[in-house]
Amino acid sequence: MVELRNPEDMLRAAALRVTRPRVAVLEAVRAHPHADADTVLGAVRTQLGAVSRQAVYDVLGALTDAHLVHRIEPAGSPARYEARVGDNHHHAICRSCGDIADVDCAVGAAPCLHASDSHGFTIDEAEVIYWGTCPNCTDAKT
Repeated sequence: MVELRNPEDMLRAAALRVTRPRVAVLEAVRAHPHADADTVLGAVRTQLGAVSRQAVYDVLGALTDAHLVHRIEPAGSPARYEARVGDNHHHAICRSCGDIADVDCAVGAAPCLHASDSHGFTIDEAEVIYWGTCPNCTDAKT
């Protein structure tokens, strides 16, 4: 599968109309991994000027539905968005500062999709979050 780098091509490939807000939101999510909607809104406003909060939320929803961005919802945090899609990676989140890092699956292709007991579900995604303290916060404590 060829990875598309150009936001306009990505939108077209997902059968979405190419608009300035969609391009700007996609670029903002790519530039700010694990950003919340307010961060994306700020980046889009810097690029486009006036754009409503609702427009950004609508675009994030459309991009998520089209699998161009992935939404994660860590406990106690607003939803975050990332451009890394199509794999089954996980996240490490700092309990102190909220920093988020991607964590690849440890072995094989998406091993977490093989649950010890699926209870009859057809599983197509697994979400694992590792909680701890990032290196910066650990260093600050010592």
